[in-house]
Amino acid sequence: MRGVIPLLIWCLAGCSVGKYEYSKEAHRRVDMTVTGIPTLLGLGTLGTTIPLTAEYSLTAAHVARFSLYKVKAYHPECDIAIVYHKNSEKNLPPNFRNGRIGDRINLYGYSFYTAMPVASHGTNLINTRVKNSDNSLKCVVVAADAGVVQGMSGGAVYNAADDSIGGVIIGYARAINDDAGKTLYKNVALYVPYARFQVWLDATIKG
Repeated sequence: MRGVIPLLIWCLAGCSVGKYEYSKEAHRRVDMTVTGIPTLLGLGTLGTTIPLTAEYSLTAAHVARFSLYKVKAYHPECDIAIVYHKNSEKNLPPNFRNGRIGDRINLYGYSFYTAMPVASHGTNLINTRVKNSDNSLKCVVVAADAGVVQGMSGGAVYNAADDSIGGVIIGYARAINDDAGKTLYKNVALYVPYARFQVWLDATIKG
């Protein structure tokens, strides 16, 4: 694990990296939420949530902070939150499993530009660190070579091998550099892996 801090994590307007495509499967796995985050047009934008139980959904903290849903809890170190949301009990609760570097993954969320469900595919590349108002250096995140578009934050990262949820999308970085400043990867998706919020998630849902 490298102590790398990406300089750019996400934008509030006009941001995307990599390839993504319309996906009926994304519509089945995640939900869209309207937030009050202003854009260049002065309008609200979109985020994504993951159904957890009949009463709660999981999302990114920066999405929950501006969403129309009541927040149950914010993770103390990671860009993760649980919000109150009525969900169908079909296929709940979801199966979670932490992935590994080199594993294939599938990302699901909603596009701000079209309000349509989208998906992308890639591989876990490296563990890295992000410092911003919603994520501390204590919360190690994963960088992957998968596409991300504005609105996918809060969406699900699925482990391709067994279709379990491996993490929550929080944005992207234009570059991942090593401690000497050398660029290791460009245009990567960023997500918080399950291992970083597993204990907190279990305790919060039961609390």
